[in-house]
Amino acid sequence: MLLGEGRVGKTSLLCRYVYGTFNERQQETIQASFLEKNLTLGAQSVSLAIWDTAGQERFHALAPIYYRDADGACLVFDQTDPTSFQRVQHWVKELHKFVGKDIVLVIASNKADLIKQQQVSDSDSQQFAASVNASLFKTSAKSGKGVEELYLELTKGLLKKAGPIKKKGKKRKKMIIEDDVVPSSKKGGCC
Repeated sequence: MLLGEGRVGKTSLLCRYVYGTFNERQQETIQASFLEKNLTLGAQSVSLAIWDTAGQERFHALAPIYYRDADGACLVFDQTDPTSFQRVQHWVKELHKFVGKDIVLVIASNKADLIKQQQVSDSDSQQFAASVNASLFKTSAKSGKGVEELYLELTKGLLKKAGPIKKKGKKRKKMIIEDDVVPSSKKGGCC
């Protein structure tokens, strides 16, 4: 699950990660889009299926339907918007309620390139991340800062949670990372 308020930069982070691009005039996500990212960690090949959808309030009620199958979550807030940080705290509580406390969490303090407008202190976000056993990353979809590291840490956490592959040739459960959970068959569509 990739969760965050509208306009915190979820789609921009996703496009930076998957395509290596940034669009200064990124449109708000209206409907869901689906992207895949294949990567290799050591000797393991991983395929991430990533859902990106709108972060508007009207979609929040649907999120709990999808929490039950989540192994990991990336929560995104805009460091220039304290309300988006408060919403991340709410989502962590909801995730723990529906999935349990063993869910793999990473938190993105996004828009790190806007340091002069920062309104959420690094110490507050670090303290919160530590309290929920999450890794915190200062990210900027615009510059690319912290984006690869964010997804790498989430992927490593998911692999650790899944445990070792016992028999050669056996496939591990497919990992899916979703963003705000409104399914669609639309593939691509971001950036």
